[in-house]
Amino acid sequence: MGTHRARRWPRLLAPAAALGLTAALAGCGAGTGSSGRTTVNWWTWDDRQAAAYRLCADAFEKTHPDIHVQISQYDSADYFTKLLSGFVADTAPDAFMNSVQYIQQYASLNQLMPLDDLMKRTGYDTDRFSVGVDDYKYTDGKQYGLPLDWASTALYYNSAKLKQAGLTEHDVDTMRWDPDGGGTFEKVVAHLTVDRNGTRGDQPGFDRRHVATYGINSMVTVGNDFNGLTTWRPLASSLGWRIGDRASYPTVFRYDDPRLKETFAFVRELTDKGYAPGPNEFSSAGNSASGAQLLGSGKIALYSGGSWEAATLATLPKLRIGTAPMVAGPDGTRGTVSNANGNVIWSGTDHPDETWAWVSYMGTARCQKTASRTGTFLPSIPSAVDTSAAAMKKQGVDLSVFQQQEKDKQLLPNTPYANGTALQTALLPLMQQYFAHQKGDGVFAQMTQESRKLLADKD
Repeated sequence: MGTHRARRWPRLLAPAAALGLTAALAGCGAGTGSSGRTTVNWWTWDDRQAAAYRLCADAFEKTHPDIHVQISQYDSADYFTKLLSGFVADTAPDAFMNSVQYIQQYASLNQLMPLDDLMKRTGYDTDRFSVGVDDYKYTDGKQYGLPLDWASTALYYNSAKLKQAGLTEHDVDTMRWDPDGGGTFEKVVAHLTVDRNGTRGDQPGFDRRHVATYGINSMVTVGNDFNGLTTWRPLASSLGWRIGDRASYPTVFRYDDPRLKETFAFVRELTDKGYAPGPNEFSSAGNSASGAQLLGSGKIALYSGGSWEAATLATLPKLRIGTAPMVAGPDGTRGTVSNANGNVIWSGTDHPDETWAWVSYMGTARCQKTASRTGTFLPSIPSAVDTSAAAMKKQGVDLSVFQQQEKDKQLLPNTPYANGTALQTALLPLMQQYFAHQKGDGVFAQMTQESRKLLADKD
């Protein structure tokens, strides 16, 4: 079987040297051992994925006795650094889980193998996937990855806090927001907010400077998520706002759109009114308190969080946590970006056929149903989502909100774009300055201009 090596780009060496990397990562690429079996190395940053797909690999090896799958998991803080080192040293894994953020970078450096010919030769189609297929196409129109799983956002709530406020699950399930007046969403959040004297946010005498329980977590940009996937983005999406001027590889981010401006102003006002904490209020030593910690301690009543947190939240001691859909817009529209992880093949693998056999098997209902019985993630094939939801239900975790998002086609595709790291570095401080009242409405034109410049940058 012929060797398929990646074309190396000199500029890969510069970031590797700057990071102080050691280039040797021995044993990463596929090889043939003394048993005559070909080893295919697959990497992930998620320990749950590693355990789940080990079950899948065991079944795969029974039908492919000439192939051994070696699964390695690295912490997300080190994962992409190790990949870069492997690209430089020619020792990257044969295949690996990837993020949309890095498709442009890796494909432009010829580090990913296009899958189109392999799919055509083996009769593999992508219609089986519910989301994420176009996320893993590059500007050349080729398919560089298969969707592996997806995540989205929902509202988690402390059921006891709702009961104390005289609110029902239906009240939370049906919330709508409106840029003019805040809608029922702001009314519910205000009523769930309680100051240290026991006065609610919608009652006379409420003290916004001394809040015991906030109605909701901070909805402004927090951490490094300048896309606001679990905070302001679903609100803007419910108004029909989309981040780019086109679905894939946009030329500009539309921050100057009035719908985005209204959303940013609204979530900033939630903090100003004392209904939501400031972005750093529950941070210490550079670490932010998790949603589980804030709900568990009673510091917030509602939490806008990711689907990957459902299992953890369900295990909070002495608390019943409910799950509601994200807030609808004025006309009842909901829109939640689905952040799909993908499965890609390194262009430098010595065994492309064996690697494709494994990767394509991972993208089957049989494999994803096997893996999703652990109930730790939402697989990319709808029937496997149902398997995952059933497994989680036995553990007391309700994923029906996320199933409904998929069935009602509320999931919006993630937008692949160029220069994600540079955009984050440039845009995140501007957003933070706006939310801190250090910049006014002029920041939206500034962010739009910065995005246009960086999205066009090919370096």
